[in-house]
Amino acid sequence: MITFLKMHGLGNDFVILDARDPDSGIGADISVRAASLVSDRRRGIGCDQLLIIRPSDNADIFMQILNQDGSVAGACGNGTRCVADYVMRDLDVDQLLIETKSTMLFAERSRIGDADLIAVNMGAARLDWQQVPLAQAQDTLHVDLGADAPALAVCQSMGNPHAVMFVDDVAAIDLDAIGPKLEHADIFPDRANISIVQKLDDAKFRMRVWERSVGITQACGSGACAVGVAAHRRGLAGRLSEIVMDGGSVIIEWRDNGTAGGEVIMTGPVTYVGHGVLDDAISALFGTHHAKA
Repeated sequence: MITFLKMHGLGNDFVILDARDPDSGIGADISVRAASLVSDRRRGIGCDQLLIIRPSDNADIFMQILNQDGSVAGACGNGTRCVADYVMRDLDVDQLLIETKSTMLFAERSRIGDADLIAVNMGAARLDWQQVPLAQAQDTLHVDLGADAPALAVCQSMGNPHAVMFVDDVAAIDLDAIGPKLEHADIFPDRANISIVQKLDDAKFRMRVWERSVGITQACGSGACAVGVAAHRRGLAGRLSEIVMDGGSVIIEWRDNGTAGGEVIMTGPVTYVGHGVLDDAISALFGTHHAKA
């Protein structure tokens, strides 16, 4: 029997499995079949990403991130806030170090006005073309994604590849049509997350996002980080900005720590939806004997 938690960060929703207990019933590897079934909104619980909390020798926890299609993601900003809040409540602490496939993330409780929020240090923005990665040497401030792109892209990695395009009106862009084409553009050997962004004022941007392996989502935390970084790199904003997504806003601060990539702090809310127990037949797919299924 495996229990699950359903949470979302600004509409970017997650099924969370806690595998810290060795008797959790969750194996070391999650099959594509298991991840896809749980993520399915008709045949499973439904989510943008499946998050598995595991023990870590290097941090308080390890967070495994799987997309709807079972592929591995290196970062998930909204999911990190959700997992951080859940584990901090469980451990009765206000700070947490989280290991992911890509990096170490530091999370802590924060407050802006009357809002109780979670702030996550998402680490450095990776700005070189090899780090995104791109298929060939490029100026990552002005990347031509071809005829389907509404503007030259600013590309960087926040643990996963991001392409950010600034336009006059995000509502005029058919993201459903161009998102999958740009995700699979030849310049991205690992595909990319695609963000279309409109400047609202000097420190506020409207963003819509096509997430790699998922599609259009209500919000993307690592994408919002990429937008804040791209806005400053293009000279459109300072180092502190509000990113407004379909599901709501986060605050992004790109701190100058003396390195090219600096460190990106994302602050935003989390929401608990519910919890339950997976059916025995679905739980069995997460056992070690089904790891290669």
